[in-house]
Amino acid sequence: QVQLVESGGGLVQPGGSLRLSCAASKNIFSIYTMGWYRQAPGKQRELVAIITSGGSTNYADSVKGRFTISRDNTKNTMYLQMNSLKPEDTAVYYCKAQKFTEQYWGQGTQVTVSS
Repeated sequence: QVQLVESGGGLVQPGGSLRLSCAASKNIFSIYTMGWYRQAPGKQRELVAIITSGGSTNYADSVKGRFTISRDNTKNTMYLQMNSLKPEDTAVYYCKAQKFTEQYWGQGTQVTVSS
């Protein structure tokens, strides 16, 4: 079993920045693909960014150039640096760990972008 705990969400004005964290209960980054997902009210959950066990990254087109996914293997923590935030980035953000069909989700953290 793997527990994931997100933190760092909050209320921010358009154009502002936030950094989300996802703390894992075990050292899993070398074997799991990690990802950030988000779900806005009335919408399906969507992929935001992923980082593979080898360190490759990929981003949704809507966040490319604004968001950066990273991880600190010594702290078992993954991050999502979000810059130039827009109102349409408002959502609950979740982290996920996946290895083949095995997957774990965090409880989510709310991000609200509003003036």
